Amino acid sequence: MSRATVLFDLDGVLLDSRSTTLTALAGIATAALGRRITVDDLPIEAITTERDEILAALGVPRPGELLGSCWDIAVATAPGPYLFPGILEGLVALKDARVATGLVTLQSRTRLPWLLPPAVLKLLDVTVCWEDAEPKPAPDGILLALERLDGTVERTLFVGDTLTDQAAARSAGVGFAGAGWGFTGPHVLAAGGTATILSAPTEIGTGLLDLIDAAGMAEQSVSADSL
Repeated sequence: MSRATVLFDLDGVLLDSRSTTLTALAGIATAALGRRITVDDLPIEAITTERDEILAALGVPRPGELLGSCWDIAVATAPGPYLFPGILEGLVALKDARVATGLVTLQSRTRLPWLLPPAVLKLLDVTVCWEDAEPKPAPDGILLALERLDGTVERTLFVGDTLTDQAAARSAGVGFAGAGWGFTGPHVLAAGGTATILSAPTEIGTGLLDLIDAAGMAEQSVSADSL
C-alpha cells in the first residue's frame, strides 16, 4: 500500500490570519483614501472576497497596483497571524506516523518564513505556492505536490476551508475534508456538498488516516459493484 498523504490549505486551516488580513486591508484603504477605514467598515464577506474587489468597492483607485506594492508591508505590520491551537501537535503526530504532508496555498513563497513558525515548515514535506502552479480551483497545485511526494490520489486527503478548495480536490481526484473553523464556515461547506467537515483544528492528526482509509474502501466497493 502506498504512503498516505495529507495536504493542507494554509489560511483558515493551519493559520488564523483573519484579523491580519482584515487589518491589512483596512490599513491600505486608509492610506489610499486619506480617511480612517476600520475593520468594521469592511463588508462582512471581506475575508472570502478577492482583495482588489474589496478595495475597489471602498473607492480605492487602481487597487491591483496598490496591493502589488503595499500588501506585504501591510501584512507584516498587522497583528498575527497565529497558528490554530493543536496544529503543531497534529503535524508532529502525522510525521511520527510516517504520513507525507504538504501545503498548497495561494500565498507567495517569500511570505512563508514570516507567516509560519520554523517548526511547522520543517514538518511539511512539500510546499506549493501561488507562483508554482495554476491557483485553486484548478487541481494543478495538488497534483504538483503529489508528484513531488511520489504520492497517489487514492491515498491522499486535502484539508481546506472553502468550496474552492473542495473543487480543486475533486478535480485532482483526492479526498477532501472541510475545516469548519476556517473562513467559510461549516454551514457554507455543508450547503456546497462537503461530506466530511472537521469541527476543530485539534482534529488535525492521525485521525485523518481513517478518512483516507474510508475513502479507499468506498472506492474498492464501487469497483467491485461494477464487475
